[in-house]
Amino acid sequence: MVLGIISAVVHLVLGALLGQAAGGTLGLLIGAVVGVLVGAAFGWAVASAGTYAADAKGIFLFVVDHTWSLLNTVAGAIYLIGHLIVGHQLDRAASAGSGRVNVVEGVSPRYATTIGTVCAGSSPGIQRHEDVHVFQARLLGPLYLPLVALNYALFTIAPVWLLWHDHTNAPINRFTRYFEIGVYPHVWNEAIAYRIQGTPPR
Repeated sequence: MVLGIISAVVHLVLGALLGQAAGGTLGLLIGAVVGVLVGAAFGWAVASAGTYAADAKGIFLFVVDHTWSLLNTVAGAIYLIGHLIVGHQLDRAASAGSGRVNVVEGVSPRYATTIGTVCAGSSPGIQRHEDVHVFQARLLGPLYLPLVALNYALFTIAPVWLLWHDHTNAPINRFTRYFEIGVYPHVWNEAIAYRIQGTPPR
């Protein structure tokens, strides 16, 4: 419960500071409202699911997620709100003590998606893959999401991945496959995660 409250306060303060920087007193108030809404949802999930264990590792992960990796945590909190709005449920058993917030349902039935510390649609068979993304975000902090977005943009516009792509077993023969079989599994964060667990889509 305490970590959930602290998380909500961190989001509130960040929202207020960003709001004030963007628009003075009015911006501060708007930012604070947005921050408290985002923080309340994430703080509730953290407390409700017991996301962070009450030991040194759990506290360390919480601190990293709310300092160096705060940008990723905020992005994940916003992602979580989207899931909650459409009625998706927390997976409390998978979240407990894991350092991440699991949501039962994913965006797509075919894929799990992890943003920050929020993992949606995962299963025990692919959880290690998703945990790689959580680790990547913690390791790279505010650089993680921009680097992922930059790689997606680069590989979409300039498909250098075609040089090492397995054309025999995963042919790019339709427009949708260009992204699903081509761009997606070759971006750096996915390529690393698939080396640790899982098989890229074919």
